[in-house]
Amino acid sequence: MTSTIIRCPTCGSPVEWGPQSTHRPFCSHRCKLIDLGAWAAEEHAIPGDLLADELFSEDLPPRKH
Repeated sequence: MTSTIIRCPTCGSPVEWGPQSTHRPFCSHRCKLIDLGAWAAEEHAIPGDLLADELFSEDLPPRKH
């Protein structure tokens, strides 16, 4: 059986996909936290449906910043 090697999404290092790689798909806890920080800073986003967002945004209370 051959192991599958993927690239860490943060730094590009090779990661063996298996139970021995506890941080997969990341190579380390550090790379995992860097990625989490990017999501928290809204540097990453999952595209949504602009029409649905506009339709339902009126149902939301105004944001207080």
